[in-house]
Amino acid sequence: MRRGQRPSAEQVVLTLRQIEVQTAQGKSIAVACKEAGICEQSYYRWRKEYGGLQIDQARRMKDLERENARLRRLVADLSLEKQVLKDVSAGNL
Repeated sequence: MRRGQRPSAEQVVLTLRQIEVQTAQGKSIAVACKEAGICEQSYYRWRKEYGGLQIDQARRMKDLERENARLRRLVADLSLEKQVLKDVSAGNL
């Protein structure tokens, strides 16, 4: 993978599977990660987040995370507007 570019959820799952196959063939995790073009830290972080997921499940999880972030921003905006209106109605400027 290119440096500085975030991989998609599908790419992460495929890379994890590739490393699992290589380790099952007797390669160490360090060597398998190096061949995949990632560092071991990324491997362990991805395994913690995406371990055991299928490609479609990983895609769905990313979509839900994106939607959740959007909804959180909306709630924050509405809460701020509500507070401003409350202050204006009370005469606290």
